[in-house]
Amino acid sequence: MTSDATRIGVVGAGVISHAYLSTIDRCPALELAAICSKSHVSAERQAARYGGRPAPLAKMLADPAVDIVVNLAPPALHHEIGLQILAAGKHLYSEKPFATSLAQAQQLLALAADKGLAIGCATDTFLGPAHQATRRALDAGLIGPVHGGAACMQSHGMEHWHPNPAFFYQPGGGPHLDLGPYYVTLLVFLLGPVAEVTAFATQPARQRAYVGADGHQKAFAVDVPTTFHGSLLFEGGAQVALSLSWDVWKHGRNPIELYGDKGSLAGADPNDFAGGVETCAPGGEWTTFENHSRPQKKPAAPPELIRKAMATLTAGVDPATGKPLGKGGPVPLGDLRGLGLIDLASAIRERRAPRASGHLAMHVLEVLLGLEAASRERRAIAIKTRVERPALGTS
Repeated sequence: MTSDATRIGVVGAGVISHAYLSTIDRCPALELAAICSKSHVSAERQAARYGGRPAPLAKMLADPAVDIVVNLAPPALHHEIGLQILAAGKHLYSEKPFATSLAQAQQLLALAADKGLAIGCATDTFLGPAHQATRRALDAGLIGPVHGGAACMQSHGMEHWHPNPAFFYQPGGGPHLDLGPYYVTLLVFLLGPVAEVTAFATQPARQRAYVGADGHQKAFAVDVPTTFHGSLLFEGGAQVALSLSWDVWKHGRNPIELYGDKGSLAGADPNDFAGGVETCAPGGEWTTFENHSRPQKKPAAPPELIRKAMATLTAGVDPATGKPLGKGGPVPLGDLRGLGLIDLASAIRERRAPRASGHLAMHVLEVLLGLEAASRERRAIAIKTRVERPALGTS
C-alpha cells in the first residue's frame, strides 16, 4: 500500500459491502481504514476479512486517518448519515439512491459545497467497459444523432431471491427507485440531461410472499406501484421509452436500444458492468461493435439457487468459487462495484469533478421522482435540474 493512498471508511457491513471491500483491497490507490455497522459484530467480521479497524460511526468520523466515507446504510438512512459524514469534514460516496427526496439531495450538495467536499454516488455501472464502449460508438457517430430509444428492466420482483424483500415494496422503494437509477444514469451518460417525463404506474398485487429462512412462505404488503411505463424527453431531443416492472415472469426485450438517423444500437444491461454492444446500419444486420461479456456466462439460476448464493455470500464465501472472501480473495460474483469510488478518489487528487457525482445522482433522482409524480398526477413533469454528461474513461 502506498503512503499516499486515499483512506476509506465504510458504513455498513452487509452483503453489498463485500463488493466494495474487494474493490478497495484490489486498488493500490485506496486503503481501508475503518468499517462500522449497526451490528458491531458484522463490522468485526468484515475487518477480519479485509483489514481496517471496526469502529463506531462517531469514532470513524472523528478519525483524521479517514478521507472518504462510503455510505452503505439502508436507503432510508442515506440522507441522515450522509449529513453526518459531511459535517465531520469527510468526502462522501453513497450507494443509491442518493436520497429519498429532492430537498434531501439539495441539502447534501449544499453542505458539501459549503465545506469544500466532494460527493460521489452509485450507480457507477456506466463506468464499466460495456457502457464506455456504447458511449464511444455514439460519439463516433455510428448511428448518427439519436432521436429515440427504449430501456427495459422487467422481472418478477425481489422476493424470489432476497431473504427479506418486504422493504423493497414500501414507500421509498419500488422498481423505479431501486433499479431505475441504473437505467436513467446510463441514459444521461449517453444522451445528456432529461428535460421532461411522463408515466403510468400500476400495482397488480396488494400482497406478495417469499420463502423465509425456515422454508415456509411468508406474506407481506405491497404499498407502492410495481410497474412503470414512462417516456423520457431529453434536452437534446431524443425520446426514450422506459419500462420498469416487478410483475413480469419472462420477456424478450433488450435492456437498452437507441435509434439514430444512421442506424440502431443495442447496449448491455445497465445493471451490470459487462456485456456486448451491437450496431446496425440502415437495411443491414446487427454487428458487434465491442464485446465485453464475461467469459462462459451462465444462464439465469433458479430462485432457490440464488437464495443459496446469497446465504453463501452472507457467510463470507464466494458462491462461484467456494473460496473465502477477503484480502486477496475472489471478486464476489465478478462484481466491479466501486469504480465510482476509485474515480472519486482520483477526482479529489486531480481537483476535478467526479464522474459518478452527487449532481448526477440528484438529476437522476429528480427524473425518477418525476416518473412517480407523472403517474400519480396524470401529467407531464418538467425536470428542473441539469447536469453535464460525465466524461468518458475510468480511473
